[in-house]
This record gives sequence, structure tokens and C-alpha cells, in this order.
Amino acid sequence: MCTPGPLRYFDAVVYITHRGVVMARATAQSTTDGPTGLRRVVAASMAGTVVEWYEFFLYGTAATLVFSKVFFPAGGNELDAILAAFVTYAVGFVARPLGGIVFGHFGDKFGRKKLLQFSLLLVGVATFLMGCLPTFGQIGYRAPALLVTLRFVQGFAVGGEWGGAVLLVAEHSPNRSRGFWASWPQAGVPAGNLLATVVLLILTTSLSDDAFLSWGWRVAFWLSALIVLVGYYIRTKVTDAPIFVRAQQEAAELRQSSFSAVEVLRRYPRGVFTAMGLRFAENVMYYLVVTFSITYLKVVVGADTAHILWWMLAAHAVHIVVIPIAGRLSDTLGRRPVYFLGALTAATWGFFAFPMMDTGDNLLIIAAVVIGLVFHAFMYAGQPAIMAEMFPTRMRYSGVSLGYQVTSIVAGSLAPIIATSLLGRFDSSLPIAIYLAGASVITLVAVWFARETSGASLEALDEADARATGEAPVRTSGVPA
Repeated sequence: MCTPGPLRYFDAVVYITHRGVVMARATAQSTTDGPTGLRRVVAASMAGTVVEWYEFFLYGTAATLVFSKVFFPAGGNELDAILAAFVTYAVGFVARPLGGIVFGHFGDKFGRKKLLQFSLLLVGVATFLMGCLPTFGQIGYRAPALLVTLRFVQGFAVGGEWGGAVLLVAEHSPNRSRGFWASWPQAGVPAGNLLATVVLLILTTSLSDDAFLSWGWRVAFWLSALIVLVGYYIRTKVTDAPIFVRAQQEAAELRQSSFSAVEVLRRYPRGVFTAMGLRFAENVMYYLVVTFSITYLKVVVGADTAHILWWMLAAHAVHIVVIPIAGRLSDTLGRRPVYFLGALTAATWGFFAFPMMDTGDNLLIIAAVVIGLVFHAFMYAGQPAIMAEMFPTRMRYSGVSLGYQVTSIVAGSLAPIIATSLLGRFDSSLPIAIYLAGASVITLVAVWFARETSGASLEALDEADARATGEAPVRTSGVPA
């Protein structure tokens, strides 16, 4: 129970483990929790997420607008060079599961905060160095080789970022509103994309095409150094959640280390594979909307670069607003109904969105992109809460990172490549729409088999895991904090 004043008491469940160690697992939250403290955690999580995804998506936009012209030889048509740039884009996705596994393991062992700070610095260095690379015309094929290397480092860092950022919030959040609070780091992703779009828009409108391709694009990558410092400072102001600190202390008491990715797969295969299925259509759709659409509008519709960036800017702004709303709905209506709606509507998007773009009408193009990101938000907003509620604390970072990042190899990384290849082969958007619909079916099946976790207690998950590993609850008592 709680008493007034700075000293707080909490209930604890006492365990006698299979090794004879007596422990107390607290079931209340820390004294630092509350609206103000929770908002501070959300701000710190979002600050780093905005930075890392600014840099990750800056590459995605530049792949179409710049890299296909600067780092690769010209092919038989414009799509050939863009396709080559998208292949290097995919390298970042291949690296993300590796980053998720490594960061997940050490994040479960040493804490979310420390690993988040390191990932932020790592992605910042890689992005800054991208802005320093010589071009294909200067050093030939060594230019794309260096670009691929830095892209791998960037993807590795981002792979470790997501799990830590969302868990930092999810583990601080009340059970009844975890979907809402944990959706805010997700909103940091379009915020980072919006920031990258703003920077590129300023550069493309203030410089000539030749100046932008010569040196202007580099400025956007160099700015990452300043943004990283700001994000790193903000992240120094938070601590790991009490539930993680308790799990860490118990693991030390039992001389246990955090579970590896293999152990997570062995103990919680349903959670990992369900997370992968939930992720599939969401990841495919996002990169069709925010990355491939730029190629489609540029090559097929013949739109001006500045116009494309303005359209994307408006869409990202709407996305930021809609994600927390969808997160709140996942608390009130349930995780599964909201996710099901997102996957179902995603299946329809390609069939009407590309014809809307084909009209060349500004309002219809903006509407197509905005609608796509609204549909996406209904899947994306609830992911942190759903995945956090699938795994116990001591292996949660590994579990969510594995389920989230591995899927990106076959979903998000390949989506622009597959879409560009389909466009080049069939000269039609219909196969792309069918591809997205097929991906949506996979996610709809995952939603069908997923358990409803809205309002779930993370402490209860830990208690169930403790019983499964030989810890038995024997009594409940009041213990001073």
C-alpha cells in the first residue's frame, strides 16, 4: 500500500526459487512514476528515435533523389540506377536484426538506457561519414562499397534502437494506457522522416540542381552530428524502469544472465512468430508509401522533386498526429481489433492510391499518401504495447527486437526493390497493389491467432515466467521502497 509523503511502500510477492534463494518482486511502480515522470521518459525516447530515423530515412529519400546519380553508374534507364541504390538501402535492413539481437542481449543484461545512448552515437557517426564520401566519378566502385559499409553500420545501430526506445516507455507505462504512451516513440519515426524531408526541401529549393547534387545533399547528412548531440543529452536525463531494475537484481541474485535470442525462440516461439506476422504488412506498406512512392511520382508521374517533398511533408505531419490516437484506441477497443482494421484497409490501398497519383492532381496525390499512412498507423501504433506484453522483462528486449527486426529483411528492405522491379517489368501499378494485398493477408492471419493483451500486467508476465523457471510464490507482504 502507499502512504503520503516522499517515502512510499509497495506490495511484493516473495519467491523461494529452485536454488533456495528468497526474493521479493515488487508489483507497484516507483515513486518517480506519474504523468510528469512518464512524459519525461516519452520525451527522451522520442528524442533519440527522431534522430535515428531522421538519419535512416534521409538515406531512403536520398537513394532516389541523389545516390542513384552520385554513387552508381548510369544504367539503361532511370529505374536501373534507382534499383541499385535501393539494393544498398536494403543492406541497412539486413543489419537491423543483427543489431536487434546484439543490443537486445546486452540491453536485457545492462539496461535499456546505456544501449540507447550507444546506438545513437553509432548511427550519428555513420550518417555523418556518408556525407563525406567521394562519388562514383571520383573513386569508381569503391564509392558504393563504402556507402554499403556505412549503411550496414547505420542499420545495425537502428536495429538496436527500436526495442530499447519503446520498452523504455512501455515498462514505465500504466497497464491501462500502455498502448497510448508506448505509441509516442512510434510517432518519433515519422517525426524523424519529417525532419529529413524539411532539410532536403530547404536544400533543394534554395540550391540549383547541380549545386544540390554536387555538395548540397551532404549538408543534410552533416547536420546529423548536431542533432545527435541534442538527442544524447536528453537521453541522459532518464533511468531504466523499476520493473527492469528489479528483474536485473533478481537475475544477479540467481547468477543468471539475460536470455539469448535462441533462448527466447525456445521459450516464447509463439510471441516471436506472432510479432513477425504482425510486422509484415505494416513494414511493407510503410516503405511503399514513404520510399517507393517517391520513385513512382518521380519516374511515372513526372512530378517535381520539391512538390514530392511537400506532399511527403504533409503526410508525415498527419502520421505523427494519428499514431497516438490509434494507440489510445488500442487501449479502449483492444489491440487486435485496431490492428485488424489497419491490415484490412492496407490490403486495399494500392488499388486506389496509385491511380490517384496517376492523375497528377496535387490534392489527390496528397490524399493517397496521407490515407496510406493513416491505414499504417492503425497497425504501427499498437506494436510496442503488443510486443512488450508478449515477453517477460528479463528477455523482453531480445524478444521484441527479434520479432520486429528480422521481419524487416523480407518486408521493408525488399518492398521498394520488389515494387520497382514489378513496375519495370509490367509498367503497371496493379502488380504492386496485389503484392501489398498479399502481405496484408499474412498479417491478418497473425492478428487472428494473436492473443488480446490490452491491459495486461507486465508483473504478471514476470510471475508466470518465474513459476515456469522454478520460482514459486509463497506470500505477499508490505516492503518499504
